[in-house]
Amino acid sequence: MNTTFHIGQKASIEKVFTEEEVRMFSKVSQDANPVHFDLAYAAKTRFGQRIVQGPFVASLIGGILGSSLPGPGTIYIKQTTNFLKPVYIDERITANVEITAIKDTKPVITLRTWVEKENGELAIDGEAIVMFLGEHV
Repeated sequence: MNTTFHIGQKASIEKVFTEEEVRMFSKVSQDANPVHFDLAYAAKTRFGQRIVQGPFVASLIGGILGSSLPGPGTIYIKQTTNFLKPVYIDERITANVEITAIKDTKPVITLRTWVEKENGELAIDGEAIVMFLGEHV
């Protein structure tokens, strides 16, 4: 694989999930769990407040992979995702990816993937293996 990618290369994006976005994701994903949109229900859970859907938070990783690193032309092969802490509505988080391995013989890249809360706690930790079919400039 002949690119300018290198081990240790990183990309990240910050995001604050709004109540409206969480409601829209619930509608699109058909996730009717009231912990995402019902204040009274969520207050009685171990979280104490409404939480953003885990897959919605994890989707930021796919956004980085397809748009930034490696970028357009990236195709998922595998993703492991460990959900460690909840992300709350209106909480600032940062989604990150870092290249940990590059195959010499195939356009396959392995990346550590994680989402960090503003207080430094990990909300998500995992790994992605992708095929890169685009051109890196």
